[in-house]
Amino acid sequence: MSYTLARKDYDKHELLEADCPDQPFELLHKWLEEAHTDSEDANAFVLSTVDASGCPSSRVVLLRELSERGISFFTNYNSKKGRDLLENPNASVNFFWPWMERQVRVQGTVQKLTEEENDAYFNSRPRESQIGAWASQQSDTLSSRSTLENKVLELSKVYEGKPIERPKHWGGFLIRLHYFEFWQGRPSRLHDRISYRKDNQEWIKARLNP
Repeated sequence: MSYTLARKDYDKHELLEADCPDQPFELLHKWLEEAHTDSEDANAFVLSTVDASGCPSSRVVLLRELSERGISFFTNYNSKKGRDLLENPNASVNFFWPWMERQVRVQGTVQKLTEEENDAYFNSRPRESQIGAWASQQSDTLSSRSTLENKVLELSKVYEGKPIERPKHWGGFLIRLHYFEFWQGRPSRLHDRISYRKDNQEWIKARLNP
């Protein structure tokens, strides 16, 4: 099977040092807001982890909070990514917004969010998503789709008219970031790349070759 490569030049934006604030979180927040004007999925990112054997895995998850503490997302702690991060707390994240011809790559280490933070977010979720957190043994083998759907129906009856408590195996991770790389597509593959590397409490900026 063959695949014909599509070629395009990137010419929508530029990234100059003058556009880059001292704190990388400010620029990430700005780019996220700009990306959201054209897509409701702008907060989706690729999360890469490495398990205890050294095997890497990547998947798309959703950003739920961005602050100077780092970035947060939620999952089943017993899932593949949850187990990976509990065994090896190093993570890499990649945001890609092709309609903006931009991507951001970040690296950091993770820690669990607090029980209070987990409860607050779980209680804000739609009721169907709360039931889904109980019904899905994320990443485990599933015999059929109907098995999962029947479990959802069973739990819906159990919790009918009752508040749904957060499963203890479900919660969030905070990725504390120590490296950012902002990529802006430019013509002739001469892209703009600006990195931020944390040195003690300071962020050191540098322009990288495309």
